Order: sequence, then structure tokens, then C-alpha cells
Amino acid sequence: MNNFWDFSCWGFLVLLGALLGSMLLGNAIKKAVPGLRDSLIPTSVIGGTILLIISTIYLPLAGKPLYDTELFGGNGQAVLEIITYHCLALGFIASTLKSSNAKNSKKRTAEIFNTGVTTVSTYLLQGIVGMAITMIAALIIKDFFGAAGVLLPFGYGQGTGQAMNYGSIYEADYGFVGGKSFGLTIAALGFLSASFGGVIYLNVKRKRGTLKISSEKRENYCVEDIQAENEIPMQESIDKMTIQVGLVILAYLIAYAIIYVLGNLVPGLKSVLYGFNFLFGVLAAVLVKFAFKNFKKAKTMKKEYINNFLMTRVSNFFFDLMVVSGIAAIRLDYIQKYWGIILILGIAGMVVTFVYDRFVAKKLFKDYYEEQFLMMYGMLTGTASTGTILLREIDGEFSTPAADNMVYQNFPAIVFGFPMMILATLAPKQPVLCLGIFVAFFAVMNVILFRSYIFKKRK
Repeated sequence: MNNFWDFSCWGFLVLLGALLGSMLLGNAIKKAVPGLRDSLIPTSVIGGTILLIISTIYLPLAGKPLYDTELFGGNGQAVLEIITYHCLALGFIASTLKSSNAKNSKKRTAEIFNTGVTTVSTYLLQGIVGMAITMIAALIIKDFFGAAGVLLPFGYGQGTGQAMNYGSIYEADYGFVGGKSFGLTIAALGFLSASFGGVIYLNVKRKRGTLKISSEKRENYCVEDIQAENEIPMQESIDKMTIQVGLVILAYLIAYAIIYVLGNLVPGLKSVLYGFNFLFGVLAAVLVKFAFKNFKKAKTMKKEYINNFLMTRVSNFFFDLMVVSGIAAIRLDYIQKYWGIILILGIAGMVVTFVYDRFVAKKLFKDYYEEQFLMMYGMLTGTASTGTILLREIDGEFSTPAADNMVYQNFPAIVFGFPMMILATLAPKQPVLCLGIFVAFFAVMNVILFRSYIFKKRK
């Protein structure tokens, strides 16, 4: 029996308080420091960096990780990784549950599809460059994990949660010591690439007079933005926010049930299946939406229960928590001998993502290529939130289709990206073969992407 005054009872809340408190402090610092305010760097990244600095200083002084002290319940380091792991899936589920009544034209459908294909092509390009760098490094550095470069697309392209998931798989199954911290550090560099790289680009274009920075950013919402027609009241016998969170957790429990059954049926793939928790979460969210749609058709449910405004807040909360906990969980002492390689990976990832996404945007999204480029670059070096932040700098009212492209491209991106995720688990066994498949897959994806140029109709 736990006593209420024991740290075992308070440890998790103290840790959660540290994560949220660091974001509040980070927000205050960002508002006070002009350089940070202009950088567009997310507050969650600043908060995580504050905790990372504190824990890094504490380790050599105390000889013990800060989060494994009694204050944080004795296992805070593991809890940070658990928070990062679950928040990835929970954020994706909340995003997927949002309803959409958009009716797209043939052109818009093609643009959304092309955005999804561009996402996967960028993953593959990042994977090719990352693997090439670390395979060469493995020839020079003794006992270096040659497949570590696969973590570049997961850190840059998919963010903190997936970088930690795959780093964990490589650490547990293939002996890559510090794999989780390696992946998390790559993800942190991705946020810096998105934030500072995006600002540099915006400032250069503004000075040249070739890009207009949006002076109006929306801060106020009207009633229609918050409460759509025929929705349940904001507060009744149960609060509307409680229902949104409840639906997210319900979908995640369905996802867990699916993973649990599959994990027992195919025990050899258990670590891979649990690493794909966010994919199963998206599937479960689609099932919940489908069930609600049928309830409405059968008239057993008369009101709309899912509120897009609140669901966006829920997803953003989970993504912010994922980022701050992921950066705080980095153990710099595990990867101190790999800093050179990590920096090379970070710079290479930034450059190839910038060049490739800008080329695609200019070729395929001519009517709004600047908006499409900034959205894609921000998303594929950070997260969807980073892409949105950059986009708002030149399209404050989201008047171009770039924001919608980012939202609706998830389905084609998941369909085409799934084979790459499977391949990534095999990369440590056959790195050369995996690199070759990545190159071939990248070529195929670009044939699909540029099909209108390659297969032009003859007059």
C-alpha cells in the first residue's frame, strides 16, 4: 500500500509538472528574447532543451540521471520515453478523428495525392542520404551501427515519437547502444532546421522583395469555428472536452487490442508491431469515425460528438508533450562520441529536404509554390505544427490549399510509406540491400510524382 506522502505517489505528477512548467518557462523566454521570438522555434523545443541542459549538468555532479532520482519516482527516464511513445499515437488519433466535409475537384485530389507522394519521397531521400553517411562512418569508426542513418527520416520526416520508436527497436534488437538518444537528438536537430532554416529563407526572400510576409495572423475565432451546426452542447451533463479525450483514448484502446492480438499471433514481429502504434491508432480512429457515421445514418445518434476545434487542441497538446518529453529524455552521455556524425546527418537532412521539396513545389504546385514549399519543409524537418507555423508567415488566413494538402495527404503517405517502415526494421541485417531498395523505391515514387511530365499526352 502506497502512502500519499511517498514520492511513488507524487513522482509522475512532479515529472509532468516539470514538462509543462518547462514549456511555460520556455514560452516566457521566447517572448522576452528577440532572437528566439523571430526564430519560430516551437516553445516545446525550448522547454525540452531547458530540461536537457539541467539533466546533463546534474548527471556528472550526482553520478545518477536526474529523472531516476526519488523526486521523480525513481524511474522518470523510462516514464519520459513512455510519454513520448504514447503521445505520438494519441496525437495522430486526435488528428484523424476530426471530421471533414470537403469535396475535392479532380485537380485538388491530384494535389493532395502529390503531397502524400512527396512526403514519402522525401522520407526515402532522407533515408538514402542518412544510410550512405552512416555506412561510410561504420567503415571508419569501430563498432559503429551502420544502419543508424535510417533514423534520419524518422527524426526529420516523422518527428520525435517515431525517432525514439525505431531507436528503441535498434537498441533492443540489434545492440545499438544509445539508439533512442541518437534518434531523439536527430529529431531535435530537425526542429532547429525547420525553425531557423525557415526564418533564414523567409528573411532572404523578403529582402529580395520576392515574398510577402503576412502581416495579419488570426488570433480570434468566431462561434462557427468553435461550435459547428448540430453538435452537442459545449457543456451538458458531461463536458464536451471530456468526450473528445474519451474518444481518443477509446480509439487507442482499440488499437492496443489489435496490436496485442497480432503480437501474440506473430511473436517474432512484436517489437515492430508495437513500434507502429501510431499506425494502428490511425486505423482505430478511422473505425470509430466509420461507426459514428453509421450511427448517424441509422438515426441512433442525432448530434455530432466530434468537435474539430477541440480535437485540434487535444492533438496539439499531445504533440507538444511528445516533443518536450522526447528532448528531455535525451542522454547526451550515450551519444557523445557520435556528435560529428549526428551533425553531418542533421545538416545533410536539412539541405536535401530543402532542395528537393522546393524543386517539387515549383514543378507541381505552381499557383502557390512558396506556401506549399514552406509547409512541406517545415513538416518534413519538424512536425505538422512546424509546417503550419512557417505557412502562417506568408498565408495567415490559409487562403491557399497548402494547409488542406498537409491535412489530407496522410492517407496516401501512410499507404506508400508503410513498406519503408517495414524495410527500416530490416536495415540492420542487410544495410546494402536496404539502401538499394530505398534508391529503387525513390525512383518509382518520383515516376508517380512527375507522371504528368513523363507521360505527357500527345496532341
